[in-house]
Amino acid sequence: MNRFISRMIRAAKLEADLYEEVEADTTALPQAMAVVVLSSLSAGIGAMSLKSEFSLLSLTISSLIAWFIWAYIVYFVGVKILPGPETKSDIGELLRTIGFSSSPGVIRVVGIIPGLYNLVSLVAQIWMLMAMIVAIRQALDYSSTGRAILVCIIGWFIQVLFYMFIFMLFLRPRLG
Repeated sequence: MNRFISRMIRAAKLEADLYEEVEADTTALPQAMAVVVLSSLSAGIGAMSLKSEFSLLSLTISSLIAWFIWAYIVYFVGVKILPGPETKSDIGELLRTIGFSSSPGVIRVVGIIPGLYNLVSLVAQIWMLMAMIVAIRQALDYSSTGRAILVCIIGWFIQVLFYMFIFMLFLRPRLG
């Protein structure tokens, strides 16, 4: 347990060595998944101050699905479209590193304090984005942070298009 917590703290501190460590540790996938679950549960608990209708279970499941989709998008964009000279990666490496980049998200639990949810959520989102950039840079062996940022931007755009397609296909009201 101490190793897991230590890894989460190091991930939140944006330590590049941590992302290299979990990239290489093929046994770290359950830990990465646990980070995603803890981060999503923290977000759900923090959102309780909003007194909105939500389900911790559905939030957790959707976070896990989004994590998988994001890893595949990053793999496609970062390895197939924008590889660097040293880029060699696989889905497992990306799942592990991107999973740990969710570590800063656990601060969202503080959002349960009335009036703090929006601020804490914004800080967590920015912090997780910074961690994800470090994670992608390390997992894809990029020499520049700019390329990792570009992968995030392109990946985000592809993800938005994907979710818009899913929404149009399954969630739009049926006519007639």
